[in-house]
Amino acid sequence: MLNFIKQLFGDKSTRDLKEIAPLLEATKLAYEQIDLLSNDELRNKTLELKALVADHINDQQTEINRLKDSAAQSEIGIEDQEAIYAQIDKLEKAINTTIEETLLEILPEAFAVMKSTARRFVENDEVEVSIQPWDENLAAYRDNVNIRDGKAYYANEWLAGGNKIHWDMVHYDVQLFGGIVLHQGKISEMATGEGKTLVATLPIYLNALAGRGVHIVTVNDYLAKRDSEWMGMLFEFHGMKVDCIDKHEPSSDARRKAYLADITYGTNNEFGFDYLRDNMCRNPEELVQRPHHYAIVDEVDSVLIDDARTPLIISGPTSRGEDQEFDNFRPQIEKVYQAQRDLVTKLLVDAKKLLGDTPNAENEKKAGELLLRCHHGLPKNKALIKFLSEEGNKSLLLKTESFYMQEQNKNMHLIDDELFFVIDEKQHSSDLTEKGINYLTGGGEAAKLYMLPDIGLLLSDLERQPLEPAEKVAKKAEIMQDYALQSDRVHDIIIFEQPFTDAEVIFFYLALCAFDRLRNHRRLDDIALL
Repeated sequence: MLNFIKQLFGDKSTRDLKEIAPLLEATKLAYEQIDLLSNDELRNKTLELKALVADHINDQQTEINRLKDSAAQSEIGIEDQEAIYAQIDKLEKAINTTIEETLLEILPEAFAVMKSTARRFVENDEVEVSIQPWDENLAAYRDNVNIRDGKAYYANEWLAGGNKIHWDMVHYDVQLFGGIVLHQGKISEMATGEGKTLVATLPIYLNALAGRGVHIVTVNDYLAKRDSEWMGMLFEFHGMKVDCIDKHEPSSDARRKAYLADITYGTNNEFGFDYLRDNMCRNPEELVQRPHHYAIVDEVDSVLIDDARTPLIISGPTSRGEDQEFDNFRPQIEKVYQAQRDLVTKLLVDAKKLLGDTPNAENEKKAGELLLRCHHGLPKNKALIKFLSEEGNKSLLLKTESFYMQEQNKNMHLIDDELFFVIDEKQHSSDLTEKGINYLTGGGEAAKLYMLPDIGLLLSDLERQPLEPAEKVAKKAEIMQDYALQSDRVHDIIIFEQPFTDAEVIFFYLALCAFDRLRNHRRLDDIALL
């Protein structure tokens, strides 16, 4: 039955081949015409294609510029500005659609230009062209580009990744096919040696014609630098700027210029960290990346699956430098720690007594609960560790823990509510319990010191209030400022590894629950995660 359906409708591979075949044939026909052009005519073809794309979006881009100038006027109100930027967003989407349609129309010609360029470098030791402005710039740092007798000469040998390479590749049909697949935003899987790096030059060149930047994401800095030098020559021959962010320091002018290039190579980590840093910038002038347009990801399974399991985390500078309030909170921290230590000592004595009396199921159950409470309270307590090393006691603890972990820890609060704070040994973190907060503050309004307000709810309530736009903005700024101050206060309560008189080390974060709520709001001014 399955074979019959395949014969009738074809499998996925067959359907994809059938869909792409017309574009492949159109590219081959375009190549026959473009390969007849002289070297200068071939380079002029790039300028023609760029102008064609720019012409298609000229009216929309002009309208966007006009709207931006209008929004910058001081007499424009907030509501009018929001309406203007909503129009700009619609126009930007329309421009992207127009670019996509235009690039699809010129795809055969663009791919043919790249293939013809590759063929000329294979068949000639030097490619002679009339001097264009970019040739003189390239000759300053590219050893294979020379200016002689009013002409520019591009040798087919150049340095890439510290090694001299001799260009010897021309795109086959299968590589043209792969380039079409990549341009469509799909994954092109190719075996080692089939020329996937060469394949990428086709959609890179095509999308760079829009002048909005193309990113090539690689798995390590060597490949990023090598490919930018190796494949970059094909693009530079046509006047496109190529750079690699891994060659420049983060947040530097050089890296900012690298992002302004037509084609930008780099590693996934550096692209990710630059994105995070940009989200932490206070002024637009500090940004290094420009709006994203098109990207190709090399080793996509590694970058988007394997490496993506490890988050990229950036910490910004503290708002008050060395002026921290930790010392102010230290007496309270030591107070609640001592209370917890006394409690755990008492609970451990009670557990030993229950297990030392006449053994029965009830005593064993109670002792297991006490041991679990001790373990959640101070897992590094020496007396507890020693007692758990005795035969049968660790098994009793694990058995009790398994029982209370049922139904997503539904009943675990019965164990933890008696403690002042609960330590998660695996996460090296701890939450203050309600009992602990009340112990430290005496309850009442003071307990809010250890909690962040629900900023989403506050802002939602503000939106429903019948206030003037300017008053709403002022109220919103006040809420955000109070939230930031409370956030700083919460951060100051954090306790890291601290030795106590009995040499115990405790990983104890009094405000982790509030800190997690802050992170869930995804305020990148405070925390940036990818």
